[in-house]
Amino acid sequence: MSKQKKQASPKNASKQATNGAAVAESSDGRSPDKSEMKPKQMKRKAYEAELYKLQTEMVKLQWWVRDQGLKVVVVFEGRDTAGKGGTIKRIMERLNPRSARVVALGVPTEKEKTQWYFQRYTAYLPAAGEMVFFDRSWYNRALVEWVMGFCTDEEYKEFMRSCPEFERMLVRSGIILVKYWLSVSDEEQERRFLQRNHDPARRWKLSPMDLEARARWVDYSKAKDRMMEHTDIKQAPWYVVDADVKRLARLNIMRHLLGLIPYEDLTPEPVELPPRQKNVGYVRPPITDQTFVPEYYP
Repeated sequence: MSKQKKQASPKNASKQATNGAAVAESSDGRSPDKSEMKPKQMKRKAYEAELYKLQTEMVKLQWWVRDQGLKVVVVFEGRDTAGKGGTIKRIMERLNPRSARVVALGVPTEKEKTQWYFQRYTAYLPAAGEMVFFDRSWYNRALVEWVMGFCTDEEYKEFMRSCPEFERMLVRSGIILVKYWLSVSDEEQERRFLQRNHDPARRWKLSPMDLEARARWVDYSKAKDRMMEHTDIKQAPWYVVDADVKRLARLNIMRHLLGLIPYEDLTPEPVELPPRQKNVGYVRPPITDQTFVPEYYP
């Protein structure tokens, strides 16, 4: 079995992830208004070709994680419509769901509200050989719960104190913890909200909570800044992704994630299929004894 070593470092991978998607800085170090910048685009054919390559590499990474008994947690946070779910969907598209899963928790139950805050999340952490992708995570307390007033001041302060230690514990236990913040501009979020509102197949994504969060844009920004200040730790830093162009954001995240975890290609060689058993004495039941789905589409 041939093995092709994939070498990468977090530092170099971080540079790769921002290539083509980073926002240029002005001379004083501040980012210019995104509304004044023309968003980069990528044609569908080129996007799909690159996506397939990265998805193939993700499968190789999964083989390596299983073989080495690694434990991987990837956290996706960002504003509503930032593209968290779509990015996770593309990452998961070709992975084996037996050892890679998505966690997207709803509102905590009355019992869960009485538990240690991180307790409901620890139940979903990976065992050896598994990858877990959190579509929103324990950072709900620092963002949604705080901005919407669903937690007390003391609960919020305790989260800020304990979250860095909680994550250091995860890393010390052997978990590879990666955190992404998908950054979307005010103008782009407004466009996506309007797009969802006009599409009956996606209108369910516009919950009253989403609309309220949209109305509290500045409060949410302040909460995000404070969260970053307290939880951007050396053991588990935040990686910020420019998500105004979904296709670029997805590719940049996948490329960056692949670069963070050095892996080898353990893809099995093609197998020789055994001959199918010969039909000797078997008679199929009559078609009239079976109920078929109507062929609406010939």
